[in-house]
Amino acid sequence: MCGICGQLRFDNRAVQTNDLKTMMKKIARRGPDDEGVWQDKTLGFGHRRLSIIDLSNHAHQPMVDETLGLTLVFNGTIYNYQSLRRDLIKQGYVFFSTSDTEVILKAYHYWGQDCVKHLDGMFAFSIWDGEQLFVARDRMGIKPLYFNLTSDAFSFASNTQALVAIGVDTEINSVALQQQLSLHGVVPAPNTILNGVNKIKPATTLMIDAQGVITEKTYWQPKAQRTGLSNEEYLEKTRELLIKAVDKRMLATDVPIGVLLSGGLDSSLLVGLLSEAGHQDIRTFSIGFEDIDDEAGSEFEYSDQIVKQFNTRHEKYVISNSQVLPRLGEAVANMAEPMVGQDAVAFYLLSEQVSKHIKVVLSGQGADEAFSGYFWYPRMLKESGSEFERFAKHYVDRPYEEYLQTVNTQYHTGDHTQEWLNKEFAKANADEFMDKVFRTDITRLVVDDPVKRVDNMTMAWGLEARVPFMDAALVEHALSMPTALKMQEEGKYPLKKIARGLLPDSVIDRKKGYFPMPALKYVRGEFLEFMSDILNSSQCINRGVYNQDFVQKVINQPEQYMTALNGSRLWHLALLEYWLQVNIDE
Repeated sequence: MCGICGQLRFDNRAVQTNDLKTMMKKIARRGPDDEGVWQDKTLGFGHRRLSIIDLSNHAHQPMVDETLGLTLVFNGTIYNYQSLRRDLIKQGYVFFSTSDTEVILKAYHYWGQDCVKHLDGMFAFSIWDGEQLFVARDRMGIKPLYFNLTSDAFSFASNTQALVAIGVDTEINSVALQQQLSLHGVVPAPNTILNGVNKIKPATTLMIDAQGVITEKTYWQPKAQRTGLSNEEYLEKTRELLIKAVDKRMLATDVPIGVLLSGGLDSSLLVGLLSEAGHQDIRTFSIGFEDIDDEAGSEFEYSDQIVKQFNTRHEKYVISNSQVLPRLGEAVANMAEPMVGQDAVAFYLLSEQVSKHIKVVLSGQGADEAFSGYFWYPRMLKESGSEFERFAKHYVDRPYEEYLQTVNTQYHTGDHTQEWLNKEFAKANADEFMDKVFRTDITRLVVDDPVKRVDNMTMAWGLEARVPFMDAALVEHALSMPTALKMQEEGKYPLKKIARGLLPDSVIDRKKGYFPMPALKYVRGEFLEFMSDILNSSQCINRGVYNQDFVQKVINQPEQYMTALNGSRLWHLALLEYWLQVNIDE
């Protein structure tokens, strides 16, 4: 796990060392253990290392293989690196380290661009062969990779801030703005909220030559079609693949691993499976906030049961609302893009504490999307109308008509959310409407919502998060399952079936919870004052994005402006502006 950056120039000018060092400062928190720079005239790489596999200097990056004539920077973990290493040794390759980084270099030399099809893991990497730059992102988009492309250069980094620091177009992208405010902070790749920053799509590679010609390839697109198994066979295979997903993430490390335990089914099941597999001294970590009205600010009632049943070594943190606002700016400064999920701040504060104990954690993201855990899925299933209408009524944060009231006229450039969703739903190899929903959610939306939040907030503290429920083989299988099977017992039936007898029934049968932070949902008191100040600031008014008359209506009645997913529209507006002030204006 690391931070990477680099630049390939097309104008025959040498890459400036200062540019690389400037970018590296912005990714430093992702890799506190080591740093490195490598330059070859028009190409430069920068790297910040978090040592997880092969803790020696042999795994230092940028990694240069003089024999093969290749240089690489890599962020992530390859879970099958040991078996690939054995296969490549049989082909005559000689290794100078025991790292997964070197395996990627040899795999690229042997298989070329198809090397990504052999890599099982989460990754973003770039390889230079002296003439071309090869860039790749993992199937599920777990590891981030942003880039800026001009006629002069291709620059890339693990976060947006690194690119902004060397000078890019920071004007608002009107396509992204509409998606940001309608998909609760999700801007699907390749766009971001800034015109000058793009991101590589999941399961995608780029080949860039010295003249700036780019060839893009998608190397994985899962089907959402039945595979002919019986219900029992579907359930049994789910258990088998989930156990493998957990096991491979535990083995691919030279440091201890813990679990972020929310008290929900997903993270609790990870603890249960670890215990069942014989793991001893399991480390678990939980966080909670203040209650507001009837909304609980913690799930300790359930996480405590898991701790007791499996005798984990547990750390529990309680955060008061008075502690949240003073730390909010830090969390936002570590968001590569504006993220409205309440749990972003929770993960930031939790990761700060967890990183004092360990370097790697398992987390439960992806289970709800893969196995139908959210309340809006049954509502979509019963809804009538077009596919977009069925989806939008229960998911999209604000109708397009309201969006037109929210922003000023220069950003009235079309309903880009509807256009994008229709394209996703039109992709081949999906049997039913809900299959299209699940595939879009797990392969595109989840990437830029919970998964990005967890990556950003954990890596802000040099902590690596691994997400077994987003294992590509498990996701492929989940997408092939009948909708009715997944949606039994109010959703996630396959996981509940695995958990039955392993976890307490009270945890399995509880109402679905969300990593709670009620103060960012029911906006009152100092939180309302804080958001009002942001939206009434001269910076916000001068930026000219929002229609200030409409914004005042939302400020005056924030709880009248809730989204279909029970989020705060006021927080959505304030967070975007706050992110711009913290990361762009300063």
